[in-house]
Amino acid sequence: MIAKAIHYESLRKDRPFISVNCGALAETLLESELFGHEKGAFTGAIAMKKGRFELADGGTLFLDEIGDMSPPCRLKLLRVLQEMEFERVGGTKDHQSRCEGVVRLQPEPEDDVASGVFREDLFYRLNVIHIEVPPLRERMEDVRLLVTHFIEKYGGSKIELTPRPGRLSTPTAGRETLGNWKM
Repeated sequence: MIAKAIHYESLRKDRPFISVNCGALAETLLESELFGHEKGAFTGAIAMKKGRFELADGGTLFLDEIGDMSPPCRLKLLRVLQEMEFERVGGTKDHQSRCEGVVRLQPEPEDDVASGVFREDLFYRLNVIHIEVPPLRERMEDVRLLVTHFIEKYGGSKIELTPRPGRLSTPTAGRETLGNWKM
């Protein structure tokens, strides 16, 4: 949600917003998804396919869970960040991408850099603007906003969110859970 908010409040709001959950894709598929592939690059590649970097050109590319990427894939990501160009899988021609990147790293990425698990040069390329978002359990005041948002988005006007009597008037307000609300 934060990556989308950044995109839609930017000058690129009319350009594509492309999201990739890197942790959910197998390594071989991830490279093809990010950089695209040429026809015949591997079994099943029956046509050229643009990757997410190409599709996001001029817009925003959100990469989630990049800590799960293999070191070779991270190296290719570093090249895109430094040179703003890449090769499709099975290709030899350089392609350019001028997209803005938003990346979500696991908590305490500095520890992974210090231990050598994460490339230091890639970390500093990615860590231009650092936004730390505490877990939702530490931001209970946001629960009502999020529930209201999703009710409006998926439930329409027939659902009303009201606190159960006596549940929120205690000094522990802010420690509520979704179970304290009825719809």
